[in-house]
Amino acid sequence: MTDPSPRQPLIVPSVLPADFARLGEEVRQLCEAGVDRIQWDVMDGVFVPNLTFGPDVIAAARPHSTVGFEAHLMVVNPDELLGRYVEAGCELVIVHAETCTHLHRTLARIRDLGARSGVALNPHTPAEVVAHVLEETDLVLAMTVNPGFGGQAYIRAVEPKIARLRRMIDDSRLAIELEVDGGITGRTISGASAAGADVFISGSWMYAYPGGKAAAVKELRTTATESRGYQGGEER
Repeated sequence: MTDPSPRQPLIVPSVLPADFARLGEEVRQLCEAGVDRIQWDVMDGVFVPNLTFGPDVIAAARPHSTVGFEAHLMVVNPDELLGRYVEAGCELVIVHAETCTHLHRTLARIRDLGARSGVALNPHTPAEVVAHVLEETDLVLAMTVNPGFGGQAYIRAVEPKIARLRRMIDDSRLAIELEVDGGITGRTISGASAAGADVFISGSWMYAYPGGKAAAVKELRTTATESRGYQGGEER
């Protein structure tokens, strides 16, 4: 099905590969590279085998950014933390369906706190898990790696699920972004975009791009645009 309200693809870097000793400067450079917003991968060492950023770190980096922040909460008890990450300056907070006993309530709570709500699905989690919470959701994130570490290989087998989510969102007629995260490069973004994603997280590949971050953003945006069928902001 064709997206009823096609949007230009959004390029959102993860700061996971950044130099943590100079996060403010790293954030400033990403903004100068033309990114659309910045993602913070929040890991608790329980839901995923890694530890990363707390809200105080994000709050310290917020004044250095001219774009919005999103927090991807890979944690076992997201409800206890929602307010802290909104207060830290995250306009979008993403929780995992796998960790939320009352997902509808959690998503509603994020909105009550004044942020946009997002729900993430691990590669093995079926799209239908979010079928009954779309009205409480501003973004659905299809993980294209198993969460926990950067630099993993893109799981192409997730693309049919991305396409299924695209149809579900289109059928809902709601303004919901469809994001993908994991192994997104200049080569893999085309498959995710063709399947229907419109927001793309890139980390290790963007940081290692020989031409620099701005050139990496341009390549990702151009490839995603061509793969989705956009031209000049309108669908071909």
